[in-house]
Parts: sequence; C-alpha cells; structure tokens
Amino acid sequence: MIRLLVGLGNPGPEYEATRHNAGFWFIDEVARSLRVSLAPERSYFGLAARANHADGPVWLLEPMTFMNLSGKSVAALARFFKIEPAQILVAHDELDLMPGQVKMKFGGSHAGHNGLKDIQAQLGSADFWRLRLGIGHPGVKAEVVNYVLRKPLAEQREAIDKSIEQSLAALPLMFEGDMERALMKVHAKPPRPKPPKPEPVTPKEPS
Repeated sequence: MIRLLVGLGNPGPEYEATRHNAGFWFIDEVARSLRVSLAPERSYFGLAARANHADGPVWLLEPMTFMNLSGKSVAALARFFKIEPAQILVAHDELDLMPGQVKMKFGGSHAGHNGLKDIQAQLGSADFWRLRLGIGHPGVKAEVVNYVLRKPLAEQREAIDKSIEQSLAALPLMFEGDMERALMKVHAKPPRPKPPKPEPVTPKEPS
C-alpha cells in the first residue's frame, strides 16, 4: 500500500503557479479530498499532513528544500516512519506528456528530473512509484529551464487540473495496496460523449 504521497515543487509565492510545481498542486488536492491540512514540519524539511486510513496512517509531503534537494525531505520522513520506497508515490511534472495526460509507473530512470534524481540518491533506490503529470515540452532543450519555471496557459492549467482530478479517483485503491487497479484507474480514458440523438422526422402532409 502507499503510505507516503509526495508532491514535488519549489517553495515560495513566485513559484506557486509555475509548471514545475504540478506535484504540489496534486498534494494540495489530495489534502482537500482527505480533509487534512499541511503544516510545516522542521524534522522533515517540508509541509506535511497525516491522514488516518483503515489500513494505517498515510502521510502527505511537500518538500520545502527546492527541487534539487527533495530527497532530503522525503528520506527524513520515510526513515522516521519506516516507510519502504515501494510504499512511496512521488507526483511530479512531466515534459514528455502533454497537459492533461497523466501516467503512473513503478521505478525506472529519473530522466534528468532533479527532484527524482535526488530522491533516488537519498533513498538509495529507484523502486518507488511516480505519478507523471504532463506539462508539455517547449520543443527546444535549451528552453526547458525557463519553460518549467513559467506559468502554464489557462487552458493548459485546466487540463493539468483535470488530470489531477482523474488521479484522485485511484487513491482508495493505492491505500488498499491494489496498485494494478489503481494504474488502470489513472490511465482510464474519459468516456466518449454519446452522439446526439437524431431528431424525429415529421412526415409531411400530402398537399
């Protein structure tokens, strides 16, 4: 089961609405849905909240260390509560997916994401779950840094928020440890709208 949900981002009002903070947006919505409030926890170098669940407590965490030191915060909380890497889900912005797309995966490379890179280093393992929230790509590698630190367009933010909403539906399954069904829930495509019913044809009266 997932015992620790982490959202990646940068602290401070100037970064709040930027693409790189998509992980924070996810955790904020999880906190709302679980009716808990994040509060500063100096021991874990971040904002944290505890939610009680039938299968045991679940922790929410937003590292306040800046992105490239996220592992310091994650490892501190995980070690204290004896949470295994496989019980951790890290939500982060993903350049390789379009806004509105969301993918979940277990383990793998950090693919150059500084937050994931530091978490792997500090945990000594890449075997944790990732929730990849699509933000799109600027098209040029040299523009990536500026791109992730800028606000998305209104329609992009709306698409990202919808992908977060879709992910929340999988939370109960994650807490129960049914990760296969949680994956299916996250990856489910929204149902296609039904075609409009054809209007009834009124027969013409003979002239």
